[in-house]
Amino acid sequence: MEESRKLRIAGTISESVADGPGLRFVVFLQGCPRSCPGCHNPQTQDMNGGYEITIGEILSEIRKDPLLTGITLSGGEPFLQASALVPFLKECRALGLDVITYTGWTFEQLTAANNPDWNALIAESDIVVDGPYIQEQRSLQIKFRGSKNQRMVDVSLSLLMLSVHTQEV
Repeated sequence: MEESRKLRIAGTISESVADGPGLRFVVFLQGCPRSCPGCHNPQTQDMNGGYEITIGEILSEIRKDPLLTGITLSGGEPFLQASALVPFLKECRALGLDVITYTGWTFEQLTAANNPDWNALIAESDIVVDGPYIQEQRSLQIKFRGSKNQRMVDVSLSLLMLSVHTQEV
């Protein structure tokens, strides 16, 4: 059963307006290899830190709140747990929730890797906020991002453009 699959997380926020548009449930995944100076969530970096939780346990919390409009995956690095996140996000989408996924990799790096689990996680995301946090480019003027190099990538539009470009080549 998919709901018994486990994720290693640092924690959750049941209602947030700071991690994307609308009222969002945020899952902070545990583990990140980057160690970006000035990281907003340094406690999520340790690959063995945090705790394990089943997809079903998180979903039961989400189902309690009819006001939620979306799910945000933050980190740590969500793509390190892509295979377990995909079934979780399919359930969230069935509940009518949109998905934002934060990552330290760029969208181009993710798609070029041609990793089937990463591709599936991208496909389940509406927006990917990409790129490492760069302390020298920190800005409080941009919404939902920490540094100016990070982008809010519209996944469906970007995959369409990638497809068109690939067909032209």
